[in-house]
Amino acid sequence: MADNDYDPAGSTQMFRAFVDETPAPQAPGSVNTYGTSNNRTGVIALVAVVALVVVGAVIWLAVK
Repeated sequence: MADNDYDPAGSTQMFRAFVDETPAPQAPGSVNTYGTSNNRTGVIALVAVVALVVVGAVIWLAVK
């Protein structure tokens, strides 16, 4: 009889290990630097893109 739970690539077992993994508790007073750094970088990039679009629109209207 064949074992239906066998995964020759092992991807199912690796996925289950990833999903079942519980995060390590953080020490009290520690700061999560991942979220704040990524959010700040994204906001700065968004502001820079918007500023470039506005400057481009002003130049385009001035030349037109």
